[in-house]
Amino acid sequence: MPEKKASSIDIFGLLSDDTAEEKKKKRRKELLEPTGVKELFKEGKISINKFTCEGGQCKLCIKACPTNALYWSSGAVGIIEDLCVYCGACVLNCMIDDCIKVERKREDRKTEKFSKPREVIMLEEKLNGQKRLERVKAILPTADDYCEKYGSKPQA
Repeated sequence: MPEKKASSIDIFGLLSDDTAEEKKKKRRKELLEPTGVKELFKEGKISINKFTCEGGQCKLCIKACPTNALYWSSGAVGIIEDLCVYCGACVLNCMIDDCIKVERKREDRKTEKFSKPREVIMLEEKLNGQKRLERVKAILPTADDYCEKYGSKPQA
């Protein structure tokens, strides 16, 4: 009678609640914890154009990365995706436009794409301007509230 071989399926692994996405998030959290860097963007992509990158001469993006997600490897800048928080520091420090491309999603699911230092600065200025406007609106009264408080009616 021929012997039956044991199946190589891990039934306990099938019962596990962790999906691949949850495992990735858990690993990412474990990797980022020692760096002390807050994860601002949970989703994103980063790519480096190996043909235009002059990382061998400058390594500015590697020095600027707060999580050490960028590293020098065999003649090119490498990326550890699990460490990247998509902050844009590498793009700001890169001396070549369109060399590093970052795409990230905010909590409100809006997608931001940039590959030039100017685009990063403009994006941050826009966001900071919106925050300032909201703070001013929260502090200052509306015209109707002002008129109601001081007894005059607004002119139409």
